[in-house]
Amino acid sequence: MTPPTQIIDRDSSPVAEGVSIGRSELVIGLATRDRRQVVTDLVALTKPRVVLMVLVTTVVGYYVGLSGAPDYGRAIHLLLGTLLAAGGTLALNQYLERDVDGRMERTRARPLPDGRLAPLEAMLFGSAITVAGLVYLAVFVNAVAAAVTVATVVLYLFLYTPLKLRSPLCTLVGAIPGALPPVTGWVAARGELGLGAWVLFGILFLWQLPHTLAIARLYRDDYARAGIRLLPVVDPDGTSTERQVITGCLALLAVSLLPTLIGMTGPIYFGGALVLGIVFVAFGVWQACTPSTTAARRVLFASLLYLPLLLALLAFDKG
Repeated sequence: MTPPTQIIDRDSSPVAEGVSIGRSELVIGLATRDRRQVVTDLVALTKPRVVLMVLVTTVVGYYVGLSGAPDYGRAIHLLLGTLLAAGGTLALNQYLERDVDGRMERTRARPLPDGRLAPLEAMLFGSAITVAGLVYLAVFVNAVAAAVTVATVVLYLFLYTPLKLRSPLCTLVGAIPGALPPVTGWVAARGELGLGAWVLFGILFLWQLPHTLAIARLYRDDYARAGIRLLPVVDPDGTSTERQVITGCLALLAVSLLPTLIGMTGPIYFGGALVLGIVFVAFGVWQACTPSTTAARRVLFASLLYLPLLLALLAFDKG
């Protein structure tokens, strides 16, 4: 991250001169580039597909957390604030990881490593919409939802992001902010945490383990080239990775049944969650028995089907 600049003397300081040149280049760049392309690249920084998943899990958390009739105005405010905060956080993540992205085949065409945007643009854009989203949630939803979102931003940017270059434990740490959006939805509905919020957190947390490990298995060489220490990178024979995938699938199966056991959902959800969980475990076992990129791709595909189907059941059979 670029260190803060202290301007001592505007006329003579080389630091001030550098800042002045940098700002001039930024203004010239903005003036000469196609504005539509700039907008497209700024939107790309927010990772829209990831933001969409965040919004879906947030709104499911809100709906499941309702104890009365839905407040559609509050739901819209929740989605708008979350959209801004999540998009800004992901943009700042790309700012922080621009050098790492430049070393990987799958990410080197992103706006920052490809040079289509300046780092300062990404930092200002990401910071502005993140802060706007947090303030919006605090003003139009409630302070608890804003606080949970602040925790999500801090954990993602300042713990998970740097840890990716240091330890395979980053997967567990990164699963925490990834599991908080439904908690934000829950507290937006109720104004406080509850057992249901933690169950939703547990489902999202455990789902991310096989999902993330499958992606890491598919792109292991790319991650290794960039110095990212995900488990498949430091586990060449894959033994620990396959064990973690199966463990995650089994734990997810158990936790996914809790909503019915605590009265959040009915028997339709329970039966559906049981079937989905068993199928997901089967894919995990298949990958462990026949480790390959094909098997990892099937686990990834299964995870992408599992979560929306489970969330749909959760919303449909809400108690």
